[in-house]
Amino acid sequence: MTELRGLYLVTPDWTDTRRLLNAVAPLLDAGVALLQYRNKLADAKLRLSQAAALADCCRSAGVPLIINDDPALAARIKAAGVHVGRDDGDLAAARAAVGPAAIVGATCYNDYDRAAAMAAAGADYVAFGAMYVSPTKPNAVRAPLELLRRAHDELSLPVAAIGGITIDNAPALIASGADLLAVISDVFSAPDPRARVVQYRCAFEQTVCNPGCRTDRLMQRSGTAPKEPRNSS
Repeated sequence: MTELRGLYLVTPDWTDTRRLLNAVAPLLDAGVALLQYRNKLADAKLRLSQAAALADCCRSAGVPLIINDDPALAARIKAAGVHVGRDDGDLAAARAAVGPAAIVGATCYNDYDRAAAMAAAGADYVAFGAMYVSPTKPNAVRAPLELLRRAHDELSLPVAAIGGITIDNAPALIASGADLLAVISDVFSAPDPRARVVQYRCAFEQTVCNPGCRTDRLMQRSGTAPKEPRNSS
């Protein structure tokens, strides 16, 4: 049974679909726990076509695809789940759109009370950040490392860290309680993105998951399990 733990890869804002697919596909079996489709530059038509194409890639690789901010799109392409923020409607509406078997995650910024409320409302994971200065959202509110540990210990569900994450600061985040690390730039801007994904996988392999987390149940419920990674040598 695969745990919902590891690299939470997030797509860059690329409007060139071929470029996007060619960049993402080789990474999925290298150690990606989840893939989130996020594109703030695409219109609705392009978002639909890109999301559908990524869904096919993810199903082939056995990696759950999460759609950012758009429960209706997630439902339409039968994605594994959806990720919602403060301005994306309430969690119950997102759950109604994607169904009881889907993974529903919530951004909680630097707000533990919001995370507790999202957990009580049925979120499957909560995300905090930005943990560090982020090139994607340079003005985002910052979240302290201590928040990861508190949520991990008290909420008994997977905790994601977002914002400014690199392979250099990943160990501190994992040690502080992060089950998932959401990363864009440090993978897609790396000289060898596949090798960077493998580095993240190795970082997680050095830390044992909290046995109280609900990751096994979530992966069983979503019906997805990543394949064993290829030897990258």
